[in-house]
Amino acid sequence: MIKIKKHERTRAQESSNAIEKMYITMRHLFNRGFYKPMGISGETLREALLVLRPEIYGSIADEKAELEGLLYVIDRLPIGIEECRFINLTSDEGYADSHFEAIIPPKRRRNCYRIDEEQMNIEITRGRSEIYDILTHLTFLFIESHKIFKRVVIDDKGSTTRDWTKLELAVLSKKKLTNQEREIAITHTANILGRTFKELSDVYGVFATAKHPERLLEIVYWLGKLAIDEVIHNNKRTITFSPVLRERLGHHIHGERWADTIKETLKNNGLLTRPIHIISANLHSVMNTLYAPQALKSLAAKKNIFEVYEALSSSENQSLRNKVTQKALQQGMIYIKDTSGTNINVQIFDTAKLDLDLTDLGLKKEEKASEKPVLFVMDYAFGEQAYETIDEFLKPYGNQKDKTHLNVESISIMGKAGILEGGKGDIMIPSAHIFEGTADNYPFKNELTKEDLEGQGVTVYEGSMITVLGTSLQNKDILKFFFTSTWNVIGLEMEGAHYQKAIQAASKVRRSINPDVKVRYAYYASDNPLETGSTLASGGLGASGVKPTYLITRKILQQIFN
Repeated sequence: MIKIKKHERTRAQESSNAIEKMYITMRHLFNRGFYKPMGISGETLREALLVLRPEIYGSIADEKAELEGLLYVIDRLPIGIEECRFINLTSDEGYADSHFEAIIPPKRRRNCYRIDEEQMNIEITRGRSEIYDILTHLTFLFIESHKIFKRVVIDDKGSTTRDWTKLELAVLSKKKLTNQEREIAITHTANILGRTFKELSDVYGVFATAKHPERLLEIVYWLGKLAIDEVIHNNKRTITFSPVLRERLGHHIHGERWADTIKETLKNNGLLTRPIHIISANLHSVMNTLYAPQALKSLAAKKNIFEVYEALSSSENQSLRNKVTQKALQQGMIYIKDTSGTNINVQIFDTAKLDLDLTDLGLKKEEKASEKPVLFVMDYAFGEQAYETIDEFLKPYGNQKDKTHLNVESISIMGKAGILEGGKGDIMIPSAHIFEGTADNYPFKNELTKEDLEGQGVTVYEGSMITVLGTSLQNKDILKFFFTSTWNVIGLEMEGAHYQKAIQAASKVRRSINPDVKVRYAYYASDNPLETGSTLASGGLGASGVKPTYLITRKILQQIFN
């Protein structure tokens, strides 16, 4: 008798399907213009997120509240969003010139405006990836809010538990809480969240801000209050997308403004025809690598250069950082603060004004001034925004009659990524980018190799990287599939395939830059999402990110000059 093999779906397939469903749903809701997250229209998103159970959102599918995930989300959304029933996603529509004060979330560069007690506007200037990011976080927040509702409401009329009454008193009392009152409130809140007093006490200070020392209590109260209003009084929360945002999205409006400003600056400084090397990285590593040895000569004489970098990365050493910035501005650095709405600031380094002998990199000098490299360093892009910005920058400057093709010699991308083997601070060298949810793949010759960075006390991995639609949507099942499949995936990030798509279009199809442009990609690990307790929600890299960041930066600069 022949056994018929059952085609049961694996968790990885279910998860992959849930991600796809979320993206299709989000696009549909965006085109529709509005939706109610806890109503019928938001149901698909909620169900898909609960099937997915992403690592970053921890115990989202359990009855107890998720604390690390909540902190991760709250850090990326504007302060006060938990109090707002109406959340409006807008384009750059002139709020910067109004009386509304911009609220910028601690871990995401985006302008948000509290319009009134009930409405928060969030400005979207970084493309679709930003919309996906926000909607996913809001879905998580609203699922958590209904967990609170279920634990505190005891009948159809909306009667609540004693714990809820006590929390409400603590949050709404205008006076500062004493230590004893705070601990009493934490006890009631722990009951509401299904967590222990210790668990809440441990994270309490991390949620607090100078203006809102009791912020965790406020977040829990307002999330619960709006969920109660939703169910008992049918006052549903609503997310809307402004007509201007829907009309502008995908038209590269911000990217074009951004690129034009930079090319104009290059032209005004006589740098447009010089060899240009693009580096996408943070805005301190290239500057510190080039100028710290001379700006901090006495410190560099006493310490190893990596200890100097570590001192510069510490928030207490603002005066040291100022010295390096001052030196850089005197010797060829031009800083462009973004006004286009991309939220990507830029540094341009005219290396003709820098004495390369004063660096500790052993860099080769070009004899002719016209051949001395110009370094164009851009801050990190966000997801699809990487395509928009690089695609616009690589286009020729000027109009049809008077066009200048940029002499782009190399493009180097350094970023943070999740690693699938290894841990925080390790380095990944990709050989190809694969776009999640598709078989689209972008192989390339990476000028950086594993050998370039080995033997420096940091572990280095080489292989394919997955460009994911959103880091907050990955779960262990999908990641294990990536890791064990023949795709040979070593890590995941959000921009690689978008950068490579723009570079290939400009160099191989449009021929607006040299077809043999050199590309370099290297990532340092910010987390290992396959390890429990090592996801992005478990906190930042701290000092462990300093060494890999500067090892990669030094190698990129040495390759550019030598």
